[in-house]
Amino acid sequence: MATSVIMPALEMAQETGKLVTWYKREGEAVTKGEILMAIETDKAVIEIEAEASGTLAAVRAQEGDVVTVGHVIAWLLAPGETAPTDVVQTVSGRQTTGAPPQAQAVAAAQKPAGTGERALLSPKARRLAAERGVDVRAVHGSGPGGAVVAADLEATSPSSEQPGQAWRMMADRVTASWTSVPHFFLTRDVDATGMAATRARLALQGPNEAGDSVTYTDQLVALVARVIGKHPRLNASWVDGTIRYHNEINIGIATAVEQGLVVPVIHGADHLSIHDIAKRRREVIARAKAGRLQPADLAQGTFTISNLGMFGVDAFSAIVNAPQAAILAVGRIADRVVAQEGRAVVCPRMTLTLSCDHRVVDGARGAEFLRDLADGIEHPENVSVAVG
Repeated sequence: MATSVIMPALEMAQETGKLVTWYKREGEAVTKGEILMAIETDKAVIEIEAEASGTLAAVRAQEGDVVTVGHVIAWLLAPGETAPTDVVQTVSGRQTTGAPPQAQAVAAAQKPAGTGERALLSPKARRLAAERGVDVRAVHGSGPGGAVVAADLEATSPSSEQPGQAWRMMADRVTASWTSVPHFFLTRDVDATGMAATRARLALQGPNEAGDSVTYTDQLVALVARVIGKHPRLNASWVDGTIRYHNEINIGIATAVEQGLVVPVIHGADHLSIHDIAKRRREVIARAKAGRLQPADLAQGTFTISNLGMFGVDAFSAIVNAPQAAILAVGRIADRVVAQEGRAVVCPRMTLTLSCDHRVVDGARGAEFLRDLADGIEHPENVSVAVG
């Protein structure tokens, strides 16, 4: 039976997706689980695996097209099968009733670089060109049929005028959030002695079976996930003029990669042990840095943590990761002199800054959450977080 390739829904409230790259040409064989295409949402560019094996046929969307979620954009056919021809859909303002002739599609893809048409690229060359912001139409391809391969791009330098696709997408997203979300900020200085002691104790126990050591970020994910359950407004979103509460607590971790900023998500963090959180954090961040994030890695985040302490930053204010209601900015842990019971003492301190969407969270609710989180950081023994 023919298998349809549809524009997937990769995140909450997504209505359309942009087809960035086909990694296979029409008429080529595709294996189930093989990377078939890359889709751009307002958060990231995601590579999509083929759900079945077959021959790619009846391609209805081209690179650069914006397609409604759920629309069929191609078919995967077994030997002897033909694609349905009675599906009428709108793709980027163009109405299509079937695939263009295969010969035309292959001929268009094989036109050499520099002719004004789309150049034929290897998958690695596509990724490298996107990272460097290189216009491949100006690159002479040395591969079969004039295809541009990675070696053709290795000598090129990143463009200072044209940022990579992922960076432009990040810029658009944070601009939209900053200009449309009514931000306010709450700051709290906390004693990190308890967190430092917990990390030292866990380090003595050694990493888990997968070799994952617990970081301060892991501890914060666990603590935020437990505390936020008492503050549902902090685990909500502003969607279509209403407050939407989430049934799950999914904590995103803002992660810098070469191409920009992504926010992989730890799903169901309130039910995970500290070592399970460490394991998942290592896995998703490794995929992020390798440019191999899966759709599920970015989906359904309900709250975000941005930790710049490892860069020596004392404090900062982060932009809300809309449509989430809030984001927590975390500075470094450093020894400071503070007054305790009338005496000057030195202890490890950290500064937390909570950025909130005022349409969802008011000052009092934000302050109550930050107060309870600070209490959990300073007295982690009062928060139930499993270790194993």
